[in-house]
Amino acid sequence: MKKFKIAGITLVVAGLAVATVHAGAITGKVTFKGKPRPAKKVKMTADAACAAMHTAPARDEKFTVGEGAGEVYPLADVFVHVKSGVQKKDYPVPTKAVVIDQSGCRYSPHVSGVQVGQDIQFKNSDKTMHNVHSLAKASRPFNRGMPAGAPNASYKLTKPEVMAKVKCDAHPWMTCYIGAVEHPFFAVTGKDGAFTLDGLPDGDYEVEFWQELLGAKVAKVTVSAGAGTADYEYSKPAKK
Repeated sequence: MKKFKIAGITLVVAGLAVATVHAGAITGKVTFKGKPRPAKKVKMTADAACAAMHTAPARDEKFTVGEGAGEVYPLADVFVHVKSGVQKKDYPVPTKAVVIDQSGCRYSPHVSGVQVGQDIQFKNSDKTMHNVHSLAKASRPFNRGMPAGAPNASYKLTKPEVMAKVKCDAHPWMTCYIGAVEHPFFAVTGKDGAFTLDGLPDGDYEVEFWQELLGAKVAKVTVSAGAGTADYEYSKPAKK
């Protein structure tokens, strides 16, 4: 029991309830049902330095799955983000840069996510010449030569885009993709196919999934009592 005295009047308050909004999360797993596309060999003989970095034949990264059960496989390198339902406000841009390394004559990671305006650092760990050529449609062009030992090249995506493609003109098999959104509610799946989108209040949302070969798909999800689930299963498109 609490007493408050205001201008000679005593108020007695028996229990003061304060409503608190707790941020929650959307969790899920992205899978593929069917026979996975086998990774294809990448021919790197055009650059002897690239070929020498691989004792086994290099493979592409367009479709990467983890260990499956039956006909269902967890799907990696899927960019997941909240497409609609997010509160409209200015979200602080992370000060930590996203680093994309040119290593083994490929970009690592193959798929990344950033917040609009976040620093992206391209690094060259190889002893050969690369160049970073952004094919982003919403942000300014970027094409930077990066010889061996060059300092990192800094770049920012200044507008939302899912997805911005980057390639190396010197090595045509080298590509990577970057998803840029205006909020922090995004993730990229690993080989377990799992993702978490933290910090979302209760409400209704649309979550978009993007995979390089299978495209973009949208699922509706409700966060209630601080939790929501958005599993998604891709399957091989039917032949037309």
